[in-house]
Amino acid sequence: MNQATKTQLQIGVLAAGAWGTALAANWAQRHRVTIWAREPEVVESINGSHVNKRFLPDIELPAALRATGDLATLQGSDVLVLATPVAGLRGTLVALQTLYGNQPLPPLVWVCKGFEPQTGLLPHQVVRDVLGDVPAAALSGPSFAQEVAKGLPTAVTLGSANLGLAEQLADWLHTSNLRLYASGDVVGVEVGGAVKNVLAIATGISDGLSLGHNARAALMTRGLAEIARLCERLGGQRETLMGLAGLGDLILTCTGDLSRNRQVGLALGSGKTLQETLDALGHVAEGVGTAREVARLSVDLSVDMPIARAVAAVIAGDLAAKDAVTQLMSRAQRAE
Repeated sequence: MNQATKTQLQIGVLAAGAWGTALAANWAQRHRVTIWAREPEVVESINGSHVNKRFLPDIELPAALRATGDLATLQGSDVLVLATPVAGLRGTLVALQTLYGNQPLPPLVWVCKGFEPQTGLLPHQVVRDVLGDVPAAALSGPSFAQEVAKGLPTAVTLGSANLGLAEQLADWLHTSNLRLYASGDVVGVEVGGAVKNVLAIATGISDGLSLGHNARAALMTRGLAEIARLCERLGGQRETLMGLAGLGDLILTCTGDLSRNRQVGLALGSGKTLQETLDALGHVAEGVGTAREVARLSVDLSVDMPIARAVAAVIAGDLAAKDAVTQLMSRAQRAE
């Protein structure tokens, strides 16, 4: 890639949900960005009125940002950003594999957080399973789509098994209000981003039950210990979780009212059913599916994760929200 391309990239963003649209809008300040959407009305809305009326309403998008419904339009991109939910990641990768054939893929960056349903694989494992060893990185950290789209200051982490690639992508993809830090611990970055969504449901349940700030702080702190245990068992580094992709994301998601996963917990804590909650939300809350996978992994890998398991039981309908709190508080005493 030549020097000119480094200063202005052609970026292709796959999926025009709130997060994909927000990143595309931010990067359009500096680069040529095209966003692909399945929904024709979303393509028309972005190109015609410079707003994503379905997924990010009331936020004006840059006029330079272009949308397309034709995946082949993205084939000349210098970087491809995968903004589908984790459940749709594999299908998106297969589509790219078909599109590119024997041609080399540009660097891939995925922004979904969670474990693949049924397989329990982290996103980087799904990428390797489908495409083999390709240049790729995970973007994660404390970031609400609405704030990124508005250009408010945000700092996140790019994790890759290839630290040099993470550093190069961080240099290419930063903007005046989006700072990226590079990490060579892709497992830690992904586990932190995934499991904090489960903890956000837990703290939402606690707040929905009006249990107070002490309870929320306890859940966040003990929840971070659970994340660290799983991270280390999967080959990640505990130190990574002290940064943006761990503690930073946990604080934001467990306390910020824009958090979808916190909203799920608040609704469950106030007595609503899961289906009522998801219908009202209207967006994907990754923590719902992640809770099930994390609970299963904790059993399979013999990792002590009582909070995550309690959340999974509440989501499954096997445990009432108030009973989950009683269960956690009545556990045997132990050293911290």
